[in-house]
Amino acid sequence: MVSIQKLEIKAAELFKKKEYSKVIFEITSETEEKERSAFLCNLLGMSRIVNNKKNKDALILAIKDFKFGYLKEKNTIHAIDSLANFITTSVFLIDLEQNHEFDFTEIFNFYKSSDKFCTNHRPINLAMAMVYRRLNHAKKLIFHFKRVIESKKFNAIDLCNYGYWQCFDKAWSQADFFNYGKFVDQNLKVIPQNQLTEISQTSGSKIRLGFLSSDIIQGHSITYFLKTVLSNYDKNKFEIVLIISGSKEDQSTENFKNLVNETINIFKLSNVDAVNKVRKLKLDFVIDLMGYTSTQRIELFKNRMATKQIVWMGYCNTTGLENMDYLIADPNVIHPNEEKFYSENVIYLPKIWNSHCGYDFKRKENPPPFIKNKYFTFGSFNNFDKINPNVVSTWSKILKKINNSQLVLKTSSKRLATKRLKELFQNEGVLESVKFIDRAEKFKDHLDNYNLIDIALDTFPYNGVTTSFEAIWMGVPVITMAGYNFNSRCGESINKNLNMEQLIASDEDDYIQKVVNLTKNTDDYINIRNSTFIDAIKSPLFNTKDYSKSFFEALEGIAK
Repeated sequence: MVSIQKLEIKAAELFKKKEYSKVIFEITSETEEKERSAFLCNLLGMSRIVNNKKNKDALILAIKDFKFGYLKEKNTIHAIDSLANFITTSVFLIDLEQNHEFDFTEIFNFYKSSDKFCTNHRPINLAMAMVYRRLNHAKKLIFHFKRVIESKKFNAIDLCNYGYWQCFDKAWSQADFFNYGKFVDQNLKVIPQNQLTEISQTSGSKIRLGFLSSDIIQGHSITYFLKTVLSNYDKNKFEIVLIISGSKEDQSTENFKNLVNETINIFKLSNVDAVNKVRKLKLDFVIDLMGYTSTQRIELFKNRMATKQIVWMGYCNTTGLENMDYLIADPNVIHPNEEKFYSENVIYLPKIWNSHCGYDFKRKENPPPFIKNKYFTFGSFNNFDKINPNVVSTWSKILKKINNSQLVLKTSSKRLATKRLKELFQNEGVLESVKFIDRAEKFKDHLDNYNLIDIALDTFPYNGVTTSFEAIWMGVPVITMAGYNFNSRCGESINKNLNMEQLIASDEDDYIQKVVNLTKNTDDYINIRNSTFIDAIKSPLFNTKDYSKSFFEALEGIAK
């Protein structure tokens, strides 16, 4: 009989050498399943995945390995590792097999039975966060990220994820975001100065400006706002560098490259190399378009890449970083007495913090659908992550109060999120009034779906931004709710800049009543709809030249 201990040592050495096929051969040829320890099951399952992660059969075998390892030893450290791998690999299979029906009951039961052994186990909490991410369950996801943070076994990604997901739940005040941002800053890695190139203190004849993002690709929301400023700047005053930190580039990326002086990609660079590469560009400003979102590079800003650093657009909240000098906002989203809860100095643009570049389609005013349908249709094409149970409850009350009304939602790319949302509406007793439409392959078709909607309903506390600009571009008025910080006041700023303050609700009850009133006073509603279409293009929402003028004047003001 083979010595399990010796086999563990041998297999571990082969795994370190990345000889995964040999690991699989040694373990499967030397042992029967019932003989394997949880440690061996982990090595075997992980080798199968690394060898062929996108292969369904390999994933199924790996899931079986991890499950056996967990059940055999139950609550040893290697068994909990097996459970974490079992959960993670199950999610991989769900993502790979779009038609695969998966019951999470077993995962939840295993986790519950071992809960006290999982509290400080980072991999299993991240695995459970993956599950709840697919299920569109922000509170549970936040719970598991909180455990990761409290365990002190976190990295920069974990820190940002926890802060970012708090934006989806109104449990935190802005003071909480501010204090957490300080915690993030204290726990990001500092690169020793002897490893870094010095930041240039000499300014050239032009202001050199860098924009950093991982998302300069076709269809991403930020591209519509970034294009505004990159299409309208004085080339005699500014030189612009696009700093890409993404693995994917497409035609949209190429189009953006043509709008700037220079482009670099730092995706494959370590933090040290990335900071040095950017410092050598001798930029006066670096503007972060991600903050805590996307595949962020927040640690680069912790270690400073330019004389001045600014956060704008991608993350509408404080980063907490001492070295993030400025945050671009407007008077509607941050009030002067709240500046103390933002670690950055606030740059107030005079009208709105963002302006959309619009679309290359001829606008056409469409009659309100209710005239033909004889009933009102509401809609939201926001990411399902933003549609929390409180939003579902509020929208459901609207559907109950307005006879024959319908709500149109765009199916989530996460099919399990769609399933859970249907369950929430079912529990409210209004699922039959909710229509889920498929995601349109062509963007023009996506925009045309707004022609189905009489009134767009904004989400809260995480407001829609791009979707609200889309709706208004198409002439559909948006009902939003007043918020308590930058992130939750984006809808306010959009409607105020459109002179539609009457569409800003003070709370849930007011939100419901405003919608009901619009459906009862159809003449007022039609006037609002007409004004939305007519006024949109000349409003600050789409006045790209006026916005860009203010944007670059603000930068000139702090460059001195």
